[in-house]
Amino acid sequence: MSGYAVKQIDEMASIHGGFVKLAGDELGVESFGMQVLDFPAGFEHYPEHDHAENDHEEVYVVLRGSTDAEIDGERVALGPGTILRVDPASKRKLLPGPEGVRVLALGCSRSKPYERPEDFRLAAAGL
Repeated sequence: MSGYAVKQIDEMASIHGGFVKLAGDELGVESFGMQVLDFPAGFEHYPEHDHAENDHEEVYVVLRGSTDAEIDGERVALGPGTILRVDPASKRKLLPGPEGVRVLALGCSRSKPYERPEDFRLAAAGL
C-alpha cells in the first residue's frame, strides 16, 4: 500500500445529486472528516445545523465562487481563499453566491476520535 493518495475532485464519488464529494473516504483519511461541497447559485438546501452533540468543530475553505455563511444568525461573506472555523454548538448554514461555490469542508470532534458517519462513506454513493 502506498503512503499517499491523489484524486481529482471532479472524479470523486458523490452523494446528494453530486453536491457532496466524499473526499475523505476517497483519499482514505481516517482522523478527520473531509468533503467537497459544490453548490450552484441560489442553492437553498444546505441545512442549518450544529454539531454540539458530538463536539465536532468544522473548517470551511472556499475554493471558488462565493457564499454567505450564516452563523448563529450572523452573516459572513466568504470568497475564494477564505477560511472559516465554526464552533461545535454554533448553528451554521451556507448560502451560495451568484456564481455558486465550491467549499472544502473539514471537521473532527475535539473530544473523541473521529468516526466517519455512514452517509459519508463510499458505500453511501453505491461504491
